[in-house]
Amino acid sequence: MNARNRTSRWPLLCLVSLAGTMATARVARADLFDYVNKPDPAFSWKLKQKTVNATGTLYDIEMVSQVWQGITWTHQLQVFLPKDVKLSSTLFLWNQGGKASTGSIAMMMTLADKMKAPVAFLYGIPNQPLLDGKKEDALIAETFVRYLKTGDASWPLLFPMVKSLIRAMDVLQAFSRQEWKVQITHFIVSGASKRGWTTWLTGAADRRVKAIAPLVIDTLNMRAQLPHQLKSYGKYSEMIRDYTQRGLVPMPDTPRAKKLWAMVDPWVYREKLTMPTLIINGANDPYWTVDSLNLYWNDLPAAKKWVLYVPNAGHNLKQKRDDGKEDNMRALNTLAAFARHQIIDNPMPKLEWRHFEEDGRFSLRVQAKSSPVGARLWLADAPTRDFRKVRWAKRPVPLVKGALLAQVEAPAKGYRAFFAEMEFRDNHIPYTLSTQIRVVEAKR
Repeated sequence: MNARNRTSRWPLLCLVSLAGTMATARVARADLFDYVNKPDPAFSWKLKQKTVNATGTLYDIEMVSQVWQGITWTHQLQVFLPKDVKLSSTLFLWNQGGKASTGSIAMMMTLADKMKAPVAFLYGIPNQPLLDGKKEDALIAETFVRYLKTGDASWPLLFPMVKSLIRAMDVLQAFSRQEWKVQITHFIVSGASKRGWTTWLTGAADRRVKAIAPLVIDTLNMRAQLPHQLKSYGKYSEMIRDYTQRGLVPMPDTPRAKKLWAMVDPWVYREKLTMPTLIINGANDPYWTVDSLNLYWNDLPAAKKWVLYVPNAGHNLKQKRDDGKEDNMRALNTLAAFARHQIIDNPMPKLEWRHFEEDGRFSLRVQAKSSPVGARLWLADAPTRDFRKVRWAKRPVPLVKGALLAQVEAPAKGYRAFFAEMEFRDNHIPYTLSTQIRVVEAKR
């Protein structure tokens, strides 16, 4: 074949490859939707306990979501209704693993107080340990391997995790009619890490989801994320070793493996993710590269989307402050403000930003559609593109009519990462919203 013929056939080959990728994505989405919508006669629920105290009422519900691979999934579902709050048709639903604890109940009550609304916490996402005592990522990886061996589309653990959330929404609608005589029609769904992963997929799978707030799951567009992580770190993060050790990362170059990753990558479902979305990440999260968001942010169709980076915080989102103390209030405040805005149908402040270069300097311009009460620039330097253990430093920047212009010099050596944030106030809640992070290299 001569050069001319090779060139003329290249666009055709690209179209064929793209068509194959799109077909795989359609089949993968259908597998999820078919699984979560399939009726399960095991589904049931009952109110076990109702506790009234000075701050409000705590309801404890027992739920069976499904039978998955012969295993009955049971869950604890708690609802806290603060005293003297006005009920609406939208309910906040958080999902996490395990069972209720003193810490989880305190978090639920804190969020409910800040939102001035009832809050539901669903536990047992996923049910575990399972499959010879495996938990968390080791359990997910095991189910992925079993799918690759069998082709059984019900194996990937994210599917029953999503179905559990959907069944919880069914329960909460029935419960609210029975207990409160209120019709719940919409939900704000949230969760962290693999429960954030579940949050994304639940948003794509159920129309009752009005808004989503996935936390610390900065890995959409996995086919691009994994090579980027390898390039940034020189190796894959040790935090995903459950997948590397099972031969799942790097992705096997087989049709079934490609379908598997399409089945569980929220990026593949992005046309369904049109609802208001708040993404919360730790700027020092050891799971993901510091600029992972840039590989999917522009692909999200949601017209209303926001991001919060918590500086000097890892996967638990606890910010380490200059005095050595740490807490997760930055994340909780923004999460509560976001949910509150959705519950009362009050638009969140809209941020628009642009990274650009000007006169040999890196610039970041940010404009807020409503009035911020403060602004900062956060910067960190590292010898390589690995920013997991760096210390972020803040720099005040002036606000002029709700806008800021920050200029950043290139580092003398290595790499520099930076982002801006604006602070707002929603009645009694101070909260912040961020821009994307940009990573720049020393000029040669």
